[in-house]
Amino acid sequence: MSKSLKSGYTTGACAAAAAKAATLALVSEQAGPESVEIPFPDGSRVKFDVSSANYISGHGSDKQYTGVASVIKDAGDDPDVTNKAEIRAEVTMETSSNPFAIKIKGGEGVGVVTKPGLALSVGEPAINPVPRRMIEEAVREALDESSPLTRTRIVTVIISVPKGKELAKKTLNARLGIMDGISILGTTGVVRPLSAGAWTATITASMDVALAAGLSEIVICTGRTSEKALQRLLPSLPDEAYVMMGDYLEFSLKEAAVHGFKKIYLGAMWAKMIKAALETRQTHVRHGALEVDRILSLLADLGAKNELIESLKGSNTGREIYTRLVELNRTDLIQAVCRKAKAYAVKVTGGITTQVCLVHHTGKVVESV
Repeated sequence: MSKSLKSGYTTGACAAAAAKAATLALVSEQAGPESVEIPFPDGSRVKFDVSSANYISGHGSDKQYTGVASVIKDAGDDPDVTNKAEIRAEVTMETSSNPFAIKIKGGEGVGVVTKPGLALSVGEPAINPVPRRMIEEAVREALDESSPLTRTRIVTVIISVPKGKELAKKTLNARLGIMDGISILGTTGVVRPLSAGAWTATITASMDVALAAGLSEIVICTGRTSEKALQRLLPSLPDEAYVMMGDYLEFSLKEAAVHGFKKIYLGAMWAKMIKAALETRQTHVRHGALEVDRILSLLADLGAKNELIESLKGSNTGREIYTRLVELNRTDLIQAVCRKAKAYAVKVTGGITTQVCLVHHTGKVVESV
């Protein structure tokens, strides 16, 4: 029996927990709790272990007192680049004649938005709306557990991720215009292992940025190799035009239609191109291995004679089939596969002009239809 995968928690949920622990340390003027419980968007409550929580007394003329706390992110069994990252919160308060308010800011390792089209304005820290609400609710709870006098003050919460700048290099943040750090994300507080949520949200956000940049054409690629190949092929298109779709083929095509783009360039290597030609909505292997028999059946439908099909039956992989077609100078069949993939893309998008580019494993575009 297969082992069930464990869910984890988002950076937004961890930031909220750290903010509550830091606030409790500040108002109690002592070391904070070893754990805190915070509300989630669905109304549930979740307990978090606190890595550290301390009260720092003020020094100098400003006499600034600070609560500082950290939570180590547990992404469960999801292969998240921020798993085990330290999510840190610093909380300060000041008396004010203005209405009570909680200000949320970004510190070290939290990215800054530099392009329009996202849920946040240019210049703001990349702390998304739901995490902001979670942080505010968690801080309010901490204040409610202390003196009512705290409600006459302005509370400032600074969220930081000490290794965030390095972690961001492993994400698509720079493409989205989020610079110098990671994003504090999450719409539910929970990370589902290997879920589509993170990928599809990034695809949508990438297209939002492209649209905000005034682009009418986008490039959808399955991976880094195909993306780099199309960047060389289309040097005039800016970075904002490129959308990394991974395995989410149909979702990406439908999103392109929703966004109203006029033209799509679809870049993929042979195995993914075959799956597109076979109208496979989600191209990851866990949704069905690309069996040689299916490839041969497709080639037969596209006009390959029985003699050729029989000669290819000993192939072990899709790549071997491709290599043998090249050796036999059957580029007509390779082009036919690309045209079939193109027809699928046009059908899914409702007629958007599409150019399909087949990328060789060496990183060159070898067919374009």
